[in-house]
Amino acid sequence: MINLIAAAALFLGIHLLVSGTKLRDLITARIGEKLYVPLFALASLGVLIWLCIATNAASASPANTVLFVPPAWLQSLGLVVIAAAFALVVPGVLRGNPTSAGQDKARVDGVLRVTRHPFLMGVTLWAGFHLIAKGTLAATLFFATFLVLAIFGTRAIDGKAARRHPARWQEIAAQTSVIPFVAIAEKRNRFVAPEVFDWRFSVAVVAFGAFLYFHSALFRAAPFPAEWWAVLTGH
Repeated sequence: MINLIAAAALFLGIHLLVSGTKLRDLITARIGEKLYVPLFALASLGVLIWLCIATNAASASPANTVLFVPPAWLQSLGLVVIAAAFALVVPGVLRGNPTSAGQDKARVDGVLRVTRHPFLMGVTLWAGFHLIAKGTLAATLFFATFLVLAIFGTRAIDGKAARRHPARWQEIAAQTSVIPFVAIAEKRNRFVAPEVFDWRFSVAVVAFGAFLYFHSALFRAAPFPAEWWAVLTGH
């Protein structure tokens, strides 16, 4: 369990204490953006792999105690919550975002009308649901890591964007929100269905379907209650 805690701490540390902070600005001023980006991506991937391996080991450890027992009905919400997460994450990855480095001229359209951080909001849904649906110590540490990163990561990205181009950032912030649909509810933006339900959304649907199909094999856990499968298969 100590190995998992160390991996989680380092994963959060390099993202919240380096990426999106003034320390990042100092590093890029020294080595340049083109060198920093691949080095940071490589470091993130390495720590992520360590985190996953440590989680698997901790899950099989006697120290992996049960912290709480989730209610039985909670798993029934999984399909809806994770489907919403895919609808945010996949288009968020496939669409340019003006808060990201090198994408300052990207338009605020599509899923960005819903939230300016679709990827991190999708991760928030995914991690938050699994955090309350699992109940073991290892799962809690693993998913809490991503939940904390997603929530505080939005602030780090916004801060970086504000420092990089203050005027452009004010324009972006005025017409978007972090929490999904808040800017639309406040009439600072509007929901444009053709933009949201475009080819990126179709990719998200396909990815979600593949996720359901392979979930049990990859993660050794059914993506929905067993009784649902019985109904679907007629067994």
